[in-house]
Amino acid sequence: MPLRDTTESSRRRIVAAAVELLENGGPDAVSTRAVAAAAGMQPPAIYRLFGDKEGLLEAVAEHGYAQFLESKRAHLDADPEDPVEELRRGWDLVVEFGVSRPELFAVMNRATGRGSDAAHRAGLEILRGRVRRLAAGGWLRVDEELAAQIIQATGRGAVITWHSTPAERRDPALLTVLREAMVAAITRAEPTLPAAESGPAAAARALRAALPDDADVLSDAERRLLREWLTRLAADGGPPRA
Repeated sequence: MPLRDTTESSRRRIVAAAVELLENGGPDAVSTRAVAAAAGMQPPAIYRLFGDKEGLLEAVAEHGYAQFLESKRAHLDADPEDPVEELRRGWDLVVEFGVSRPELFAVMNRATGRGSDAAHRAGLEILRGRVRRLAAGGWLRVDEELAAQIIQATGRGAVITWHSTPAERRDPALLTVLREAMVAAITRAEPTLPAAESGPAAAARALRAALPDDADVLSDAERRLLREWLTRLAADGGPPRA
């Protein structure tokens, strides 16, 4: 087998092992010793092929960008009928990738090497193409560069906020609202927000927000009990449970 093929095969094995360790155990799990063991190789091979751990993480980021670009191109419409819907789909793809693969997403956003930078630029070209089609159709309300920055900032912000929120408090509606806020900020399209909620849950949230902390008519125990009931109602619209 040619030496080049052997080298590329070794690189792929090491990167695949590093990605698996990263996604299962976070950055601390990606030690050169652990990656070498998972790839069935000796640690010196990592230093020979990647230089050091940072070089390995750059290769992991490049791998992540390649996977993401592949999925992005699979959903790319060369001549979309609705560039605003194309914008929504592209934003959703970024956020879904970040939500489902947080450790890899974080490494991709920290990477600064030439390989990952080239992949990042390829992704930016897809984004700029989408923005250009919005501009050509008369949809943009801001200039193209600012629009691209807003799209990137809201996508990354959505992923960071999702993962920094305790799992029991995460609400998928947040992602929809952020996406539509982005659409409203850069385009002239009407946002497609969820319908305004009515019923017990909405009423409970409104009353809980208006409830003063020092209402003399209620004792401390009564206020705590009322807040507990309102929180339960606000969460699922059901009656307070005994």
